[in-house]
Amino acid sequence: MKAASGVENNLVRLLDLVCKLRSPEGCRWDREQTKEDIARYLLEEACEVIEAIENGSPAGLREELGDLLFHIVFLSRMAEERGEFDFAGVMAGIEEKMIRRHPHVFGDREVGSVAEIRENWDSIKKNEGKGASTYRERFHGITRTLPALVRAQKITQEAAKAGFDWGRTEDVLKKVDEELEELKAAMKTRRSDLVREEMGDLLFSLVNLCRFLEVDAEASLRGAMNKFVRRFSHIEESLLKEGKRPDDATLSEMDILWEKAKSL
Repeated sequence: MKAASGVENNLVRLLDLVCKLRSPEGCRWDREQTKEDIARYLLEEACEVIEAIENGSPAGLREELGDLLFHIVFLSRMAEERGEFDFAGVMAGIEEKMIRRHPHVFGDREVGSVAEIRENWDSIKKNEGKGASTYRERFHGITRTLPALVRAQKITQEAAKAGFDWGRTEDVLKKVDEELEELKAAMKTRRSDLVREEMGDLLFSLVNLCRFLEVDAEASLRGAMNKFVRRFSHIEESLLKEGKRPDDATLSEMDILWEKAKSL
């Protein structure tokens, strides 16, 4: 009970703080923010939460979750000022939704697998009027502001539910090879529009391959980028010890250091 009371007190103070910032006696910058402004910050903060998780930093995660929560409270306060809803309504709404969508926990529904839980979830959403009745609606229901790799993987997952899918991983690999050859052909035309189109097809087929291999495409690419930054940082640090900068080194020198970085 003490823990619950502490959470309530902290939340009340946060709500009061946001009210103060938005008041005439508060911060002019905060008062001038719009929903669209906060939406941009919200996306950035959500990405920083993901980065903190990947870094394995509890302190960093706590901080970034706080930043994310602040923007949620901020948006709720803006809605309350317009008489639309308040933060209490947000909390009550999500609590009611989660209880309704977990009948195997809060009701008498019995399930035998995670797949069945997902099927129940989709069925409940449909009964709420939020489930898409056609695949076109399902595709349009996938948030367009998602990172492209995430959205592509979700689209391919929906298409697979309709049976529009390859039977084997080898078939997907053949498609990747096919798209690569089409990209090479487009490059010979020197037409940027064709190159862009074929590059998109190749990336999309690679996302499909990720799905078949049960690999998160977005996380996989983030990992590759982090690895590149780590290895290139090693190159720079090594060159600085020699009194050089990457701009002054030859490609051959950097290749040697790159190979050393791969073994670290």
